Amino acid sequence: MDLETGWIASGIAVAVFLVAVVSAAHAVLQRRETGTVIAWVGLIFLLPLAGSVLYWLFGINRIQRRARAMREGHAPSPLPSPSLAVDPELSKRWRGLLGSGDALSPFTVSGGNRVTPLFDGDQAYESMLAAIDGARRGIALATYIFDTDRIGQVFAERLQAANERGVEVRVLIDGIGARYSRRSMLARLRRLGLRTAAFLPVHLPRSFASFNLRNHRKLLVVDGATGFTGGMNIRRGHCLTDPGRYPVHDLHFRIEGPVVQQLQAVFAEDWAFTTGESLHGPAWSVAGNPAGSTACRGLPDGPDEDFEVLRFTLLAALAEAREQVIIITPYFLPDVGLLAAVKTAALRGVQVDLLLPGQSNLRLVDWAGNPLQAELVERGCRIWLMPPPFNHSKLMLVDGCWALFGSGNWDPRSLRLNFEFNLECYDPDLVHDLAQWASGLRQRSRLLTLDEIRRRPILLRLRDGAARLLTPYL
Repeated sequence: MDLETGWIASGIAVAVFLVAVVSAAHAVLQRRETGTVIAWVGLIFLLPLAGSVLYWLFGINRIQRRARAMREGHAPSPLPSPSLAVDPELSKRWRGLLGSGDALSPFTVSGGNRVTPLFDGDQAYESMLAAIDGARRGIALATYIFDTDRIGQVFAERLQAANERGVEVRVLIDGIGARYSRRSMLARLRRLGLRTAAFLPVHLPRSFASFNLRNHRKLLVVDGATGFTGGMNIRRGHCLTDPGRYPVHDLHFRIEGPVVQQLQAVFAEDWAFTTGESLHGPAWSVAGNPAGSTACRGLPDGPDEDFEVLRFTLLAALAEAREQVIIITPYFLPDVGLLAAVKTAALRGVQVDLLLPGQSNLRLVDWAGNPLQAELVERGCRIWLMPPPFNHSKLMLVDGCWALFGSGNWDPRSLRLNFEFNLECYDPDLVHDLAQWASGLRQRSRLLTLDEIRRRPILLRLRDGAARLLTPYL
């Protein structure tokens, strides 16, 4: 009996070892980033069974997208690039960034748009609700979080009213984001008669494979003519006049003009992937009429066909910068390449300002980002720590003309795992206004000095260093 038990134990050990070897080999062959490969291989051989299970559950992208034909311009653009024809002067200065965008995005730059910044929920929700109230044909809404609090209930009621007057309404909520609320907004909207779906709903253990692949996009398109995008979810905390216990600063944008078609196309693809329904007909037709002078392009990003669009766009913008870069993000955990690009821009003489929360809502992410601060400041970057309440805004400005905003953060989830949507804009007036807003933020923030960083107690530095090792999993 003892001999038999020994053979069984040996067989199990050999099997676990072989599974670990196969898992590690798969990671080496499939993963793109060296740091991520090292992290997974290290975990697999440190914990052969558990590490292998975690890798096959969370380390592999199994998602396959449909409805690709709904996106315009997927094929590589012939030279000269269509985006270079938007404006000769713009093309002369931003040729590299326009060309890289054509190679990365399924969309080309569209002129004739109007982009209006909306600061915090008090402005954003008022504008969004007014658009919903004025809808006559179709409303497409995608969000990561749709809370069942006071603000969420207002949105639900206005969407119901639109539906009752004959407007086609579609609401897409992320499967994990929907669980931020104790009561399900998905169920409430369905009871109100609204066509509502969850993006990759979570049904454990069946959904382990897609657990980390979240739709983080925030999109609202009304009658194909007015769009909204940015970083704002639908929840009470964004309304600073009555935020409740967890106030949050944030930035959103109202979009009018031809580029709204790109927002609608991204929503339509996500909706078709989730529900199988293709959005066609008068309710989903796009006006496309010029509304302003801003040139814009949508940059959908995700772990499928659009892999690393956001990352390469950030790299291209940093390479193009000559004078000033302003980065505002709630979570700053760039990979080695992005970090090097930020430092290189500063070494070239570009003024690089990083505006980060003094304390975010994710303490572990703060700790993991702290070890990066010394090398950034040493290379000439300025780090400004914004005071409470927590600032969730996402914005990048370059040389007084180019702006990038949307749902993406400078962290591994946005850069590798999430489905994101960002918008790049070429407009000196818009960027000037946003730079003025950022200047106000800077005045209220604290400049982090190298001396302060070096004086941190050894125990805190050890804690931060340990948290840094977890970056691939954050």
